[in-house]
Amino acid sequence: MRQHTILTDLRQTKPLVHCITNIVVANFQANGLLALGASPIMADSLKEAADIAAISSCTLLNIGTLDSTTVDSMIAAGKSAVQHGHPLVLDPVGAGATGFRKQTVDHLLDTLDFTLIRGNAGEIAAIAGVAWNAKGVDAGSGDVDITDAAKQVARQNNCLVAVTGETDLVTDGERVIRISGGHELMTLVTGSGCLLSAVAGAFLAVSNGDTLQTVAESLAFYKKSGEIAAEQSFGPGDFAMNFLNTLHSIESQDVADNQFQYEQEVIS
Repeated sequence: MRQHTILTDLRQTKPLVHCITNIVVANFQANGLLALGASPIMADSLKEAADIAAISSCTLLNIGTLDSTTVDSMIAAGKSAVQHGHPLVLDPVGAGATGFRKQTVDHLLDTLDFTLIRGNAGEIAAIAGVAWNAKGVDAGSGDVDITDAAKQVARQNNCLVAVTGETDLVTDGERVIRISGGHELMTLVTGSGCLLSAVAGAFLAVSNGDTLQTVAESLAFYKKSGEIAAEQSFGPGDFAMNFLNTLHSIESQDVADNQFQYEQEVIS
């Protein structure tokens, strides 16, 4: 299976994943990448951001704890990643929570060419400019068709968009893949979504085929890891530990039962 090839290649090549991320999740994100088999580097200084992105296999920009200096570093790193042909991932944490966050996301999207935007429904709805009742950095709720919103964002930014939640979806603006699974304990560990963005970036770093399928496989891998970890856990405390252990030990056959559902929209 192609999943085996991606996971095997990732663990053999140990892609260097450059994370400009938030202070809440940096440790969990770095440990998760290490457990997976990737190599994290958490560098957000403007003096080295572009240089680090140039030598990294991919770069992740996470706006969870924003300040103006960090935004400058994100721009420098993002331009460098694109210049050197490396995947660039955006995690627009709480994109609609404040004007500063929304303006920052808009600026990043106007300035940089992203490979993937990975967010929850509220964040993607905010980027699409559609009405949604977001709750801080949580997904919230709304009546908008989030699949249509995700397709819109993907087409407008010429990139992949992944919306994660109880059922994940990833789209290139035309095709849509949905992934079921996971466990509710994943929602009780701060940084689980942020780590997923980094994991998707690591998968993209070793992809040599359809990047839409690659991101879908990273989402399936992550959900299956959550299911396995939850079977061994009492609550969110030991789940976080068991989840890292599962990322380290899970094999390709463990995700073989995940079924991808495809939808196709023809753009006229």
